[in-house]
Amino acid sequence: MAKVAALCVMAIMLSIALVMVKPTHAITCMDVDVALEPCIPYLVGQAPDPTKACCDGILHLKNLATTTLDRRAACTCMKAAASHLPGLKDSTVSALPQKCNAPLPYPISTSVDCTK
Repeated sequence: MAKVAALCVMAIMLSIALVMVKPTHAITCMDVDVALEPCIPYLVGQAPDPTKACCDGILHLKNLATTTLDRRAACTCMKAAASHLPGLKDSTVSALPQKCNAPLPYPISTSVDCTK
């Protein structure tokens, strides 16, 4: 009987632990592409300022990329996307988070080292 009670207590503790574990976001390049797509006109100099949709995307990325691995993945995806945008200005890329009032805890740039 004591073994059954101990197993029940362990099962309950395991259940509680599983519920309390914070799910992780595995950020994908699709997440990054969708979030940044509205920013393209600003980033290539076709618009003087980022749109609200662009700034919402930056804020969404900021909220998604909460772990070091997520931030590295987002960085790598941003760099990959940037390589396909002719006319991209690094100064506009770097200024985007501040323009959107959504400062990121890491720099964004076409030349940033995503491993750091």
